[in-house]
Amino acid sequence: MEPTTFVLFGATGDLAKRKIYPALYNLFVDQELSPSFEVIGLGRSELTDDTFRARVEHSIRSFSRREANNSALIHDFLHAFRYRVLDIGRKEDYMKLLRLIEQREEELRISPNRLFYLSVGPEFFERIAAGIQESGLGSANGWKRLVIEKPFGHDLQSARDLNQKLSQAFEEHEIFRIDHYLGKPMVQKLEILQQNSVLKALWDNHYIANVQITAIETVGVEERAGYYDHVGAVRDMFQNHMLQLLMMLASHLPNNSDSEMVRFKKKKVMEALEPLQKQDVSANVIRGQYKAGAVQGKPVIGYTSEPGIAATSMNDTFIAAKLQIDDFFWRGVPFYIRTGKRMKDKSTRIVIEFKELSKMSSQANADGKSPNLLVFEISPNEGITLQLNTMDPQHKGGVKPIHMDFHESRDNVHEAYENLIYDALHGDPTFFAHWDEVELSWKWVQPILEAFEKNLVPLHPYAAGTYGPAESDALLAEDGYHWWFDAKPEQEFETKGREQYAFHKDH
Repeated sequence: MEPTTFVLFGATGDLAKRKIYPALYNLFVDQELSPSFEVIGLGRSELTDDTFRARVEHSIRSFSRREANNSALIHDFLHAFRYRVLDIGRKEDYMKLLRLIEQREEELRISPNRLFYLSVGPEFFERIAAGIQESGLGSANGWKRLVIEKPFGHDLQSARDLNQKLSQAFEEHEIFRIDHYLGKPMVQKLEILQQNSVLKALWDNHYIANVQITAIETVGVEERAGYYDHVGAVRDMFQNHMLQLLMMLASHLPNNSDSEMVRFKKKKVMEALEPLQKQDVSANVIRGQYKAGAVQGKPVIGYTSEPGIAATSMNDTFIAAKLQIDDFFWRGVPFYIRTGKRMKDKSTRIVIEFKELSKMSSQANADGKSPNLLVFEISPNEGITLQLNTMDPQHKGGVKPIHMDFHESRDNVHEAYENLIYDALHGDPTFFAHWDEVELSWKWVQPILEAFEKNLVPLHPYAAGTYGPAESDALLAEDGYHWWFDAKPEQEFETKGREQYAFHKDH
């Protein structure tokens, strides 16, 4: 790792506390940071360096995936941290920051490599980028990089405006747009798994009947009412996380793909995604909002009864959509995507349902019982399950599923932010959102936003603690399919009366 000055805007915020500091600490423990690594935290509050370090220590003791109980190790880690007050609108503050960074670089005799992490609201991105440029913070003999968090715009035009402003201070290869789903270990494995010769042979419309991508959670709007009521599920999850999962899954990467090839293939997927016209959105998109219900046995209020939410709000807390990719590999294969709040359980998974090729198994699939499935569990538990159908010797003519489960040991597995911060420090953009992907995602979603705004798509209520409105099930039923693993006994992977082969990989 090259010596780096890590400049963190929003150093007193929740994201820094819960994700960034624990990620840096675990990279430090694993000796994946440079010995000359420096962190300069910036915020509006008046804090001394010692007070700031105490807050960072509390953060890693509270949220680190590994127990932080080595005082000497923590002391060495905190030695790299300093804090300064910065008003993003004051050029003088940027000049003071530049002098501090240059002083530390000279004392440590390190190259001026600077990573600017904007852990702040997107409304501040443009001003901070301009401040970095105008002050000379980014003009040095080393490299400079900008790391920003979603949302990257509110719609297509605002995303283009933001990108145009950021491009005045940073080139595209210097901008690292974090989508934390791309940092999840199982998502990163999709790149490798689809290069497996067996899966590659099956990875197209000859063998795959449909693909289901689900990301649901039990929590409601919580304390994010002010933000969430202006974005909804379509902006908060669908436009970014869900479409990124689609791109990663459908990209058909050749062996030994570099970051440029990954970006090229993901862009091709988005370009091949059949566009929706505003008037056709309602036939392919289900829009929902949770009402009062019970989650895990506890009663919860409906969305419009949440503090800070208007009783007349038409905001979406659930979205399901049918998508089609018009290319050689995927033409004719429906991709079903759904995401929602206040659902029955918390899960992010991808299900590949294979076509049944023999008469015996075709009948089984027609009965809705036992198609061959490949399941990628992304969170909260990571693993891969392959369900294969065989003849059941005890029931003549019957079908018996065999399940092969692959689960990795959770010992010392990097969390998403560790992977992403490590890659940003190394300058590896593979698992970050390129501008082309962002623009094409907004372009595809824009007709949905317009249809929602004009109420061309019904807002279906669904009880909290369910799997969304019934219309979501009907979306698949029209094609003869159903959502997998929605707590329906005939759809679950049963553990009784079946063979199961489990594979566990330890690091």
